[in-house]
Formats: sequence, C-alpha cells, structure tokens
Amino acid sequence: MTKIVNLRKARKQAARAEKRRAGAVAAARHGRSKAERAGDEAQEARRIARLDAHRRDPE
Repeated sequence: MTKIVNLRKARKQAARAEKRRAGAVAAARHGRSKAERAGDEAQEARRIARLDAHRRDPE
C-alpha cells in the first residue's frame, strides 16, 4: 500500500528546500555572516576612537 501525498504540500516543501539550498550557496559565495561584519565594524570604530583619543590637538 502506498502513502497518499498532498501534491501542493510536496511542491511547497520542494520549493522551500530549493530556496534553502540556493541561500546556502549564496552564503558560501559571499562568505561572511552579519555578525562577523558587525564585529569588524565595531572593531574599526574602537580603533578610530582610540586613535582620536591620542591626538595632541583635539578638534
């Protein structure tokens, strides 16, 4: 006996799986997560703030 399959649900499930796969490919291609980019931006901001704090003649 075979299992009855709702074709609409099966198509939607296949579409979701394809989107997940395409997203994983894009993430691998572009490389960095949002958290990594935010961390680098925060580190750069700290670096600039520290450099500005050591100025002899503040603006």
